[in-house]
Amino acid sequence: MNIKEYSNYELNELCSKIREKILQTVSKNGGHLSSSLGVVELIVAMHYVFDAKKDPFIFDVSHQAYAHKLLSDRWEKFDTLRQFGGISGYTKPNESEYDYFVAGHSSTSISLAVGAAKAIKLKNETDSRVPVALIGDGSMSAGMVYEAMNELGDLKYPVVIILNDNEMSISKPIGAISNYLSQVMAGNFYQKLKAKTTEILEYLPDSATYLAKRFDESLKLITPGLLFEELGLEYIGPVDGHNIENLIEVFNIAKKLKKPVIVHTQTTKGKGYDIAEGYYEHWHGVSPFDLDSGEPLKKSNEKNCTTLFGENLLNLARKHQEIVGVTAAMPSGTGIKILMQELPDRFWDVAIAEQHAVTSMAAMAKEGFKPFVAIYSTFLQRAFDQIVHDICLMNLPVVFAIDRAGIVGEDGETHQGVFDISFLRDIPNMTLFAPRCENSMKFCIEFAYKMKTPCAFRYPRGSFISCNNFQTKPLQLGKSELLKEANSDILFIGYGNGVGRAYQCLKILKDFDIALLDLVFVKPLDEDMLRKLSKKYKKWFVFSDSAKAGGVASAIMELNIKGVDIVSFEYEDKFITHGKVTLVEESLKITPTELAKKVKAIISKKQKYSRAKISTSI
Repeated sequence: MNIKEYSNYELNELCSKIREKILQTVSKNGGHLSSSLGVVELIVAMHYVFDAKKDPFIFDVSHQAYAHKLLSDRWEKFDTLRQFGGISGYTKPNESEYDYFVAGHSSTSISLAVGAAKAIKLKNETDSRVPVALIGDGSMSAGMVYEAMNELGDLKYPVVIILNDNEMSISKPIGAISNYLSQVMAGNFYQKLKAKTTEILEYLPDSATYLAKRFDESLKLITPGLLFEELGLEYIGPVDGHNIENLIEVFNIAKKLKKPVIVHTQTTKGKGYDIAEGYYEHWHGVSPFDLDSGEPLKKSNEKNCTTLFGENLLNLARKHQEIVGVTAAMPSGTGIKILMQELPDRFWDVAIAEQHAVTSMAAMAKEGFKPFVAIYSTFLQRAFDQIVHDICLMNLPVVFAIDRAGIVGEDGETHQGVFDISFLRDIPNMTLFAPRCENSMKFCIEFAYKMKTPCAFRYPRGSFISCNNFQTKPLQLGKSELLKEANSDILFIGYGNGVGRAYQCLKILKDFDIALLDLVFVKPLDEDMLRKLSKKYKKWFVFSDSAKAGGVASAIMELNIKGVDIVSFEYEDKFITHGKVTLVEESLKITPTELAKKVKAIISKKQKYSRAKISTSI
């Protein structure tokens, strides 16, 4: 869509149409709403001033890039947003040439912009291309941002960074003077004056420039850009992020500076939809909802795993004063919010700073507290070094409560929680276990509290797959539970939510007599039980919502148990697409029905192997 000839009136009309399209689509499909509505004018102005085909448009997290998708030849496809086979909720280069980079995790945009600027410099394209990064104030809480700005301030390569301040958490204008100064600093006059003054000062002796320099420093102290200026970046703002005319003027100034520049814009989350306007966490990511009332279209009476975790941990924390906890910008998403509300001195949200969250809890454990780190599987990856170096090397009793383990659905490749078992299992001193149901969740939390060394347990988004409410009991380190015996030689081994998947598959195979084992621990494994079962059961099928490489079946294989055939139903070595969980599972052929067919086919072949191995034929 070419908008470069539009008038201001036409641009404002376009913004209204884009908001309506976003509202209509997200209310049906779910998605990131308030952040997308808040940046419509910013993105329209970006497309107006810069060249989306040549200039790298880099969206931090990119959950706010819906307007960009609509402006870059995806208006007709936008109704398929986040649907299986449809367009992604994030930027994705293989979806469109206008999407510069895959994004889904925060605070990477400025580093990408620095890398792009270096490449543009080496290709001698600085006169025709400039990287443009759009980053929210929440993402500015991560250290990677400052690492990137530190280098950029030294290199002085042209980069335009648009800071979307939608919660006024970066800075707040101080009265009329600051408002006036911000307007002045965003104008041509100030930028020209600053450039000319700098040029003149270079030819004057220090004694003559002392007062001028002091005045310039004093001016910075009452403006919000001090930090950025000290890092070596030009600063413009704050600017009204909903005034399209002002945005275009300021972006043009930033583009012409040929320097690294921060354009600080202030916007309102949920702009244009009264119900969602302002800071309401639950409007950030939404399920389908009624546009008139704002109420969800589908409500579940079943408690999800996140709620179960939060409630059980709160009950335990009331009894034990040494229990503390942390989350990284996901208080509601991880269930920590209710603990922060009741016990604010013991539970914290440290913003988008997973590395800091983990290491800070290492010190608390050293001081005799019992920390719980509540984090999504996909975000735990960001703190891998801290888990190794600051927790496990010190053998500190920190608990990792891993939410969103397995397929999470519409957020897709960047958010699927499939790797945590593979990368945690390799770390010395780490203990890994998983609940299979609501009752075992309570026992897992109690067991984790008593552990004197690092441990982690994982659980899915939403509710557990039903597994017939087998009797649960308190955990014993490294001990599994044989839930069902059989007279055949077939054994289903489930881990975490995989127990429910195995049980549902077992019910479909009602003509077969199949044993069922809840592994409970993947590290340490219950080697005694597994060797004992190998004497009776010769065909083992492993169920776990995790990557096959380095996963549960791989762990069992490492025991080198003779005389058994092992088939893994874990995820293959590829990234998993977005879409409704059931449709994604159907595409991967891991629904209970599909798995039952595979089991039947394998059993019917009556294949015999001299040594255990993971089947690669499924």
